[in-house]
Amino acid sequence: NEKCNCTFLFKFAGGGTLSLNGLPATGNVTENSPANVLVYTFSVTLSPSPSQVASGYPLIINSNPLTEAFRIDPGGTHTYKVVTTGKPVLDYETMPTSFDLQIYVNDTAGASDLQLLTVQIIDVNEPPVFRGNMADQSKRIAWKHTAYNLQCDSSLILFLLNSYLLNITVTDQRGLSTTRTVIINIINTNDEAPYFTTVYRIPEEMSTGAVVANITAKDPDYQDRISRLVYSINPPNTHFSINPLTGIIYVATRIDREAAPLRLHPNISLVIRVEDSPSGGQTNEIEITVIIEDLNDNPPECNLYTFRLETYETATTGTVLLDLRTYCQDIDVEPTNNEFNFSGLSGLGSNKFTLEPAGSGRVVLTGNLDFENPANLLVEEYTLTVVVQDIAKPYYANNIYIYIRIIPVNEFLPVFNSSSYVFNVSEITRAGSSIGKVSATDKDLPFTGITYSIVAGGSTPDYTNVFWIDPNEGNLKIIASLDYETEQKFILTVQASDTEKLTTVTINVLEVNDEPPVCSPGSYTLSIPVGLTVGTNIEGFRIVCVDRDSSPRAFRYFINSGNMNNHFAFSPSAGSNISQLILASRFDYDNGLDTIWNYKLRVYITDDNLLTSTNRATALIETGTVMLSIKVIPKPTTTVATTPAITLLISTENIYSETAWYVPFLISIGSLLLLGLLGYLTFLLAKYIRTHFTGKMYEFNSKSGARRWKDTKEPGIKGPAAQLISNATTDSSNGKDQTGTPKLSPVNVIINKNLEAEQVCFIVQTEQAAKRKLL
Repeated sequence: NEKCNCTFLFKFAGGGTLSLNGLPATGNVTENSPANVLVYTFSVTLSPSPSQVASGYPLIINSNPLTEAFRIDPGGTHTYKVVTTGKPVLDYETMPTSFDLQIYVNDTAGASDLQLLTVQIIDVNEPPVFRGNMADQSKRIAWKHTAYNLQCDSSLILFLLNSYLLNITVTDQRGLSTTRTVIINIINTNDEAPYFTTVYRIPEEMSTGAVVANITAKDPDYQDRISRLVYSINPPNTHFSINPLTGIIYVATRIDREAAPLRLHPNISLVIRVEDSPSGGQTNEIEITVIIEDLNDNPPECNLYTFRLETYETATTGTVLLDLRTYCQDIDVEPTNNEFNFSGLSGLGSNKFTLEPAGSGRVVLTGNLDFENPANLLVEEYTLTVVVQDIAKPYYANNIYIYIRIIPVNEFLPVFNSSSYVFNVSEITRAGSSIGKVSATDKDLPFTGITYSIVAGGSTPDYTNVFWIDPNEGNLKIIASLDYETEQKFILTVQASDTEKLTTVTINVLEVNDEPPVCSPGSYTLSIPVGLTVGTNIEGFRIVCVDRDSSPRAFRYFINSGNMNNHFAFSPSAGSNISQLILASRFDYDNGLDTIWNYKLRVYITDDNLLTSTNRATALIETGTVMLSIKVIPKPTTTVATTPAITLLISTENIYSETAWYVPFLISIGSLLLLGLLGYLTFLLAKYIRTHFTGKMYEFNSKSGARRWKDTKEPGIKGPAAQLISNATTDSSNGKDQTGTPKLSPVNVIINKNLEAEQVCFIVQTEQAAKRKLL
């Protein structure tokens, strides 16, 4: 770390005991040491004896600063050596003078240990050395004479076109020197590769598209002219992208310091390649390290946020009831981002409890809980609230609720109001009669009741029990006959006992993810220029979501519809309750790839609930929705295609609606009633016709009062009546009556007023007649 020199040591406990002997320690090695030079020796102790060091261990899991100059070789039984690798060469003048190596070991039983070895580089006085061929380096030496002392002898200088003859002496600080004569010919050829000048470090959770570094290179061949340099990352890295023309490195995807492998190795190595053009094609590469710094972006989280405890009323002061720290953690990596404390103890009875020591999360009893103490309220359950909070900004916090139930203790025995009772009872007292009452009191609180029983006495040769006592009230009764001559006195032993038959049923309520995310704003209208830079947060827009039953890290964002050509995205897309809308790809209206200027985005926000659900396979996922309207503003010279004018003709059509269900229902009911009425009327008509029209003539003698039905074929019926009756059509069934006369069709009855005074006859008329005839 460039800002502070800090070392973090972690020890991991497994199934046995494992330790690195001889560490932590400090080792020394001289500069420019070749490969396989011994730096330090240490050993490993294992317990129990059957366990063995796991394959590939021990190993160097990290170094500060990063280096590959050291490795661990086996040196014997459970003995190991730290030696040099020769790559890179340890140069005291150009490299750090010390390295902190974190050595980690793991055995087959699951135990592990981690220790620190500090390696110091020892400086050795060496004479200056001209590296390589002086002719090859002469041009760089002449142009960059900052590292050398040029001593020129005028008698040796030969001026031939662009050539120089120089005596060069180099001297170190301790007086050792070397001199060499160099002839310099100035030739302008493309033999210089560009070189890099800067490296960077960034914090985690930078927005996608944010600038990480501006990697610049220079081309010595084109000091006064423009040389096009092309930049690339080789091989490509998922977290970063580079502008090939400017060398600016951007964040390509979300970087989470807490996720593997960045949690243990926060350094990302990038190989940046630069190539010059238009001629020569010289390239250069440099490996830079981007250090991902930890941010306090995670709140402290606990396995439980509600605790139910029980303690006896006789618990003593100083009793530790609960240690909250064992249930909580913060997944941030670096101190103080992953540190938190507990505070804000409040609630009913909080004066009887405290957090000791302050901020530790240890809930300790400090007051008296005795129910029988007059100074205490008769409280059987205390409700406390404790706040778990980060100690670093932005001070994330959560509430923890603690319910402490006080269990009564049976400290006192019941005491009778009198040491003895005397009752006088007549021997003729009937069975079932009450003869007296005993009573006792109990100082225990809360009062749970007293039970009375006869434990001795009260029997005769004829009766096992002569007396009965009410177990709740203490009333004493006779249940058998008394005989003075047989028994004059009974001595009963009555026991009063307090009841303590208690049982506890604990019901745990499991969380179901039944609350959908609620996001603000629910809908929004945005405008962006067509040339907006990719990766830019659009108008600073962001979504803020809350969910009553999910962690803030359980949200995921995706655009369900309207995102034509995938121009828009959210960053981060998951793991936070706050997300920003960014431009993910540029617009291309000129080539026809894009034709839409107004976008309607439907955004779904889901809570996968992975952190709080115990059974992820059956975990429910709820979804929230946000609607976004985005208008792309074209350049002033851009012609936006418009839709020709359209005249809308609106016609009204009677379409059945499910809400008008009663209309067909009423029509159906009315039709059925009407059909029923018509059927009933038809039935009455048919019955009437069958009953009243028989085809016979009814004859009535007004003088004698005789009445009869007379067949129309009988003699005596003459004239128009007989003629009319004979013209009546016969029944279609050709049936005959009892006399053999064909039956006539139903007819109407008409009174014949022209008959003799002594007779009033009813004549029939066929229904087929076109006109009615009155006889």
